[in-house]
Amino acid sequence: MSRVLLVDDQPLIRSGFRALLDLEDDIEVVAEATDGSEGLELAKTHLLDVALIDIRMPVIDGIEATRHIAADPEPAAVYVVILTNYGLDEYVFDALRAAAAGFLVKDIVPEDFLHAVRVAARGDTLLAPSITRKLINRYVTQPLPADTGRGLEEQTGRERAAVALAARGLSDDGIADRMVISPLTAKTHINRAMTKLQARDRAHLVVRAYASGLVTARTS
Repeated sequence: MSRVLLVDDQPLIRSGFRALLDLEDDIEVVAEATDGSEGLELAKTHLLDVALIDIRMPVIDGIEATRHIAADPEPAAVYVVILTNYGLDEYVFDALRAAAAGFLVKDIVPEDFLHAVRVAARGDTLLAPSITRKLINRYVTQPLPADTGRGLEEQTGRERAAVALAARGLSDDGIADRMVISPLTAKTHINRAMTKLQARDRAHLVVRAYASGLVTARTS
């Protein structure tokens, strides 16, 4: 059973997501919050797998809430997925730096939303394809400051190839198809790359890969 926290200041949006999740036998919404401050308290008092957090809220916004959750050893195992109406903007980049595990645009279709929650719950968070494409374009046109490159020299050729495909938004199955390997091997390549680049999850891996120079517009 995947345990989910919903944090959104819009009751209609929150109730809509809850209605979808409550229909699933393997997902349980354990708590709801109307702002980031309340969400932080609930994250500390409930055993959670996923926190779905709106990016723009009163009191404490989704970015600050994500930063606190990632820094706190108690709820640190929770995967934070940011909900946004705005696609890609500076808020999304700030949330990535705060260790958000992924992003979903609120106009996502129900089937994709449920799939994303399940993927997040097992730690294999995927970015919404539209956000992944814009993320890549942003790095092409306005690169973020270079990282230290720690772990860059440790990457194998296969790991580099897998990360490049992950940066394009491909799942483990998609990476496996492109590299003609098994999904388990693809997952192993990604996990090893995450460890070497000290990335908390797949979304953070994309950021680290571009910031360190491991992935560029040409390789992706």
